[in-house]
Amino acid sequence: MDTTLPTCLLLLLLATTSECINKSPYDNLDLDTLDQTFDYTKAYNAYMETMDKGGKRRSPSPANTTVAVEEEMEALTDAEYQQVDDKIKSVLPNSKKLKTSDFTPDWDSLDKRKLPDWYEDAKFGIFVHWGIYSVPAFKSEWFWWHWEGEHKSDYAQYMRKNYPHYSYQDFAPHLTAKNLDTDKWAELVEASGAKYFLFTSKHHEGFTFWKSDTSWNWNSVDMGPKRDIVGELKTSFEETNVTFGLYFSLYEWFNPWYKRDKANDFETQEFVQKKIRHQLVELVEKYEPLYIWSDGDWEAESAYWNSTNFLAWLYNESPVKDEVVTNDRWGQDANCIHGDVKTCKDRYNPGKNLPFKWENAMTIDKKSWGYRHEADAGSYISTQKLVETLIETVSCGGNVVMNIAPTADGRIIPIYEERLREIGKWLKVNGDAIYGTRAWREQKESSAWKTWYTSKGSTVYAIMCRWPKRRWLVLDSPHLTKDTKVVLLGYKPKIEWERRKKGLRIDLHKIRMWELESQHGFTFALYNVQ
Repeated sequence: MDTTLPTCLLLLLLATTSECINKSPYDNLDLDTLDQTFDYTKAYNAYMETMDKGGKRRSPSPANTTVAVEEEMEALTDAEYQQVDDKIKSVLPNSKKLKTSDFTPDWDSLDKRKLPDWYEDAKFGIFVHWGIYSVPAFKSEWFWWHWEGEHKSDYAQYMRKNYPHYSYQDFAPHLTAKNLDTDKWAELVEASGAKYFLFTSKHHEGFTFWKSDTSWNWNSVDMGPKRDIVGELKTSFEETNVTFGLYFSLYEWFNPWYKRDKANDFETQEFVQKKIRHQLVELVEKYEPLYIWSDGDWEAESAYWNSTNFLAWLYNESPVKDEVVTNDRWGQDANCIHGDVKTCKDRYNPGKNLPFKWENAMTIDKKSWGYRHEADAGSYISTQKLVETLIETVSCGGNVVMNIAPTADGRIIPIYEERLREIGKWLKVNGDAIYGTRAWREQKESSAWKTWYTSKGSTVYAIMCRWPKRRWLVLDSPHLTKDTKVVLLGYKPKIEWERRKKGLRIDLHKIRMWELESQHGFTFALYNVQ
């Protein structure tokens, strides 16, 4: 018989069949979004071919095709049904997949989304804060607000002494980026061992690092660098194994639309509708970041920010819908409650495993996220402490994103570069204990000083943050098997260790620690333990 059907009849057949037997993802078929240039008879022919091979097909007349298909499909076993379903889906156009997991714009639905695996496995990221505040480079990235919002005396005095006739906007031309090489930034981030990168596409000052139509003459293409910085960074990071993401501030200190909405107790949304909604969609569609790190949400609830509507679009329809990760800063009611990753507050480090995925967003500079010229060597956290923070955070189920701050001309100063390369050196030896691991049943060993656990399958990693003075490293927590082995990562000689009634102990005096490449932390891999 001639099995060629008109496209509309075939689509109706597929939709009706799935509705009747309640088995197929075709129940969410959106006829308006299907590719009308595709010959959908391919899908029907695939069905006929598969049924023929299994001896399941009848020969329906055109008048009862839908009924016959329903009866045939109902007669299939689950395995046979899946074979037919897979065959049909395999010939559908790739650009027009059927809607199988739509999210609705409410937190109950959005919170059911599975966190993409890449983020859970990455563990470590690098943040870059760069903006107009990098020009005065005094005390904080909140320079403009402290000066003209809070009228702090030290900021006013700094301006009188150094820039007596300047407005904040006058700093923009001095954000020259003349020494900015985005390839060098990308190389350094990759060398640090970080697996994802976040850049401040727009901070609370409202200056955008791409040519935003809703930020006219207050963006990096019209002012300062005269370059699309977001675009350049995206291109540079595509040549690395580092996932590209963007920070985005929802609110802007002195935006008149925002100030009006705030004066109206956020019952109006002029700022959101005229600016924020457009900028977020523009960033996603143009640059396809796989991590959107929202901020500046705390003065209003998520309903004002239109957060759930944006996230539903992001997860359902955007070009990054399957792999994108978001944080929790989408409104007063969302922080530390909703979103893929809970950041809760800056430098969040609970010191224990939590029932949700969390992130420690921290700065290498002890006081500021932005570059400040008054900082000295003691202003920066040591490599040892940074590695310890990474170990502790990952042991407790979190990720670390570590911030550095370039100068106004785009340089990453040597102390930041040194810290990042030293962390990368440590991760080259100890990365197996970090990347792709999960929190173990115990986080910290009670019988040893500063020793944390991570796990990967039947392997448990005991990470000593520092080399102890005692001869024996006692680990009471692991349950040994007859196949248990102990290896010190980065060390070739055999490790001397003993079984105990409870756990094991390792003879540290037999280890030639001067042969170890990194001295910032030491990982014992315990294979085949429970």
